Amino acid sequence: MTTPVAAGRLPVLAQAVAAPLSRAAIFLVATLNPGSEHRATLRSFCRDLAALLRAVEFRDLEGSLSCVVGFGSDAWDRVFGQPRPAELHPFREIRAGARHAVSTPGDLLFHIRAKRMDLCFELATQLMARIGNAVSPVDEVHGFRYFDDRDLIGFVDGTENPRDAAVADAVLIGDEDTKFAGSSYVIVQKYLHDLGAWNALSTEAQERIIGRTKLSDIELDDSVKPTSAHNALTTIVEDGKEIKILRDNMPFGRPTHGEFGTYFIGYSRSPRTIEQMLENMFIGRPPGNYDRLLDFSRAVTGTLFFVPSATFLENVAEDGINEEQAVEDQAAAETSSPNSQERDGSLGIGSLKGDTRHE
Repeated sequence: MTTPVAAGRLPVLAQAVAAPLSRAAIFLVATLNPGSEHRATLRSFCRDLAALLRAVEFRDLEGSLSCVVGFGSDAWDRVFGQPRPAELHPFREIRAGARHAVSTPGDLLFHIRAKRMDLCFELATQLMARIGNAVSPVDEVHGFRYFDDRDLIGFVDGTENPRDAAVADAVLIGDEDTKFAGSSYVIVQKYLHDLGAWNALSTEAQERIIGRTKLSDIELDDSVKPTSAHNALTTIVEDGKEIKILRDNMPFGRPTHGEFGTYFIGYSRSPRTIEQMLENMFIGRPPGNYDRLLDFSRAVTGTLFFVPSATFLENVAEDGINEEQAVEDQAAAETSSPNSQERDGSLGIGSLKGDTRHE
């Protein structure tokens, strides 16, 4: 997927944020270990990721294997430095009564998807073999598609995802942050469900909480749908237009441990959209009119990541350019002709030697 660009510039290739929904997924979250050698390992890995993915993917070309890598706020500063994505920041914790959207550590996110779990597993194994000494694992979740795209509470998940051309508009940064065009933000949360309490509700009560019919997945009419329904509170409208995000949530669990959950993962061109959804859910719109699903589900993780474009990753430079040279290069770039980048066809987001982010 490419993002539209200004005249005279080459298109920017995005990571596979809009890959089709898959039957299997692995979500890996890790922190970057201290030390310049680990920073160097990660920078080198950015350039190698595409080749590593191709090597595993080639073993089953019909398996639809994909991988998206995201970077947390602190990791971005350590690995890439300035400039930073305009809206990158740590995940913002929310507390409201007994409801708590926790903020948990995470420098790196790997979102691995395929039709088969063995492909996901093999890629995860190869990724960790490549960078394992540089990172410390925080969380690993193996997700699966549950029957007809339902979550473990029995409702279809992801019905309102944007489709076709609307996907790029929803998830890819454009002119609002031109240095990072073709990139995205992603928020992940791991929710655990009290299925015993949930299943004790009548189907009608569950439908009023979600805002859709359980069997047919039809949205309830506004005349009967509560304003606290999950799909009502997660609908964001600005200037008369609904602002979409792209979800690829996955069920997960360990029945012998009584663990039944949903791994929420939402991509958008601005984190503000998902943050507003979470405020509506946890605090309420208006305050107190919160998402009743949270009476049965609790968030145990929460992290915000930036997903740079594939073009950016492929052009990360070798580590080791000294600070003085980086300053000189930046000054030279700033005094060059405003149209010089357009004349030489450079992307302006990953291939310029004067971009201190890569040097």
